[in-house]
Amino acid sequence: MLTDTKKSPYARLYSLPCEDISWTGGIYKERFDTCAEVTVPHLQKMFESADISHVVENFRIAAGESEGEFDGTVFGDGDFYKWMEAAMYTAVKKGSREMTEQLEKYVELIGRAQLEDGYISTKQIIGEKNGTGAGRLGDINDFEVYNFGHLFTAACLYKRLTGRDSFLKIAGKAAGYLENLYEEAERTKEVQTAVCPSHYMGLIEMYRTTGEQRYLELARTAIRLRDSVENGLDDNQDRIPVKEHEKIVGHAVRANYLYAGLADLCMEEDDGEYREVLHKVWKSLVTQKMYITGGCGALYNGASPYGNFFVHQIVHQAYGYEYQLPNVTAYNETCASLGGVFWAWRMFCMEGKAEYVDVMERMMLNVNLAGISLDGRRFFYENMLRRAKELPYELFWGQERASYILSYCCPPNLARTIAESSEYAYALDEEGVWMGLYGENTAHIQLKSGTRFTLSQKTDYPWEGRIAFEIEDVQDFHPFTLHLRIPGWVRRGKLALGEIKKEISRKEAGTYIDVRIEKPDPACVLLELDMPARLTCGHALIEEDNGHVAVERGPLVYCLESCDVHEAGSLAELVIPSDAEFETEDILIEGRSIRSLNSVFLKLKQREYDEDALYQDFLFDGYDKVRVKLIPYFAWDNRGRGEMMVWMPVSCRQEA
Repeated sequence: MLTDTKKSPYARLYSLPCEDISWTGGIYKERFDTCAEVTVPHLQKMFESADISHVVENFRIAAGESEGEFDGTVFGDGDFYKWMEAAMYTAVKKGSREMTEQLEKYVELIGRAQLEDGYISTKQIIGEKNGTGAGRLGDINDFEVYNFGHLFTAACLYKRLTGRDSFLKIAGKAAGYLENLYEEAERTKEVQTAVCPSHYMGLIEMYRTTGEQRYLELARTAIRLRDSVENGLDDNQDRIPVKEHEKIVGHAVRANYLYAGLADLCMEEDDGEYREVLHKVWKSLVTQKMYITGGCGALYNGASPYGNFFVHQIVHQAYGYEYQLPNVTAYNETCASLGGVFWAWRMFCMEGKAEYVDVMERMMLNVNLAGISLDGRRFFYENMLRRAKELPYELFWGQERASYILSYCCPPNLARTIAESSEYAYALDEEGVWMGLYGENTAHIQLKSGTRFTLSQKTDYPWEGRIAFEIEDVQDFHPFTLHLRIPGWVRRGKLALGEIKKEISRKEAGTYIDVRIEKPDPACVLLELDMPARLTCGHALIEEDNGHVAVERGPLVYCLESCDVHEAGSLAELVIPSDAEFETEDILIEGRSIRSLNSVFLKLKQREYDEDALYQDFLFDGYDKVRVKLIPYFAWDNRGRGEMMVWMPVSCRQEA
């Protein structure tokens, strides 16, 4: 989360404080409440369990308060810091003194585990205590600096929310350790790239929170040092210097974290070359390598550079070739699209362009919310776009959500992002308010001119496109501007402020419309965006989706599950008529109200079809009409195991 860009000289926009904005209804409020009441305590149990994750137990052993060996994942410390963010944010919003005090106890435990020189990574500390040979910073895949980065971010948020310095002192000591490490690396020229570089964002958060210049210098040095790595890898985006990056490649989480941190640095220092890199890799992502759901990192394993047998490198959870976007085997680690949100928000704050919020919203409402079950207890690590009845091969990750997964980085990352999502609703500049994520909320705004007012959104977005902005309790008035985002999916709409009315067409899609507030009286601005269901096709080079379409409505991607097809059979037999009509219906899934789309599709009939044959004669025997119900992609896999499809064949025949 980007906490405070008021100190950022090259940021166009800055964020609202936590205490000044809250969801008051709708999907984000429901997800926040589920996170607070279900997900946060569920994750706490997972982290507290010595038999499941062993995470808190590792801190206790490192602190000398338990006996035993390190167990669990090497990035478990960082996962716990991410959970602490979710816990502290929901505790403050819900007024939970019990959780707030428990968090302080965890902070004290972390402080007792930390070594005098500032080093804090439980695997290595326990290894040194027990003489088991686990050394510091010997293997980049031990994720030590990644853990540091999430420590920094959590400590800054803890200070911001509670006013307490205890966690920030621990983070300061850890940053001091990194400072010595970087000085040694520059002296010896022995440099390693820290994988999943969360510490770039974390160090700049430390700078913004404390105002201490040394943290900004540390972030600058860390980014600069990655260019000194010998024999770098596309997997870590360090095979070539950062300023030579022209396309997005390699491990998707590591890439998105890198560029989010680079955008943070660009908000503090004007570096045109870094900004150019950000624009190039962003364009590479959103025009050639991102799924319709906002998913990032298509492949379990990929190779780079492309097609060159002699210098190729194996890359895990990779951005593959341009337009290489498989559906059944789509990887799309949840943490990658969360990193995409962090990156998109920073780009938006830096430049104030609607395209960044459009992408962030696509990620938030589709792939990110799909990463967690509606009841808040089960999680996807990877996010496929099609689930078949069975596969003739085994995927590493299961095809259903699980309450605990071995690589537990995604659940707490998702929890903290949902908990903090209200901070993505608005951004401010010198004289106005910019709309980010739309949703029912209330915000207390104070502009640098001194103007103060309460701004509320009344809306059922994303189910409906009607959004009413109410401005009340205006004090110390100076004229200001509301910058209303017109999402890229909009084709028609209208805007009204009193007697002033404006028609919205496709040419305004993906831009901001400015509404000037000239009077201190209470005002209501009404934005109405038409939200029909629409068919979306992909680029011709997305081989898996040629001749297929997806169904979208507003910002939501819809999918088809086998339990919503009235006639039995495989989803692979279904075809969407190009003139299909859709009717909305509110249904309940896991007790949550979900707006579904009802339609009639076609079921392909073939004579003498052998489902086991690799190739065979195509003997077309017409179509049957089939009633179907589509649901938002984020709501799938909440009603048992079955087939699911996002992309479906389309027929332009006008008769069945």
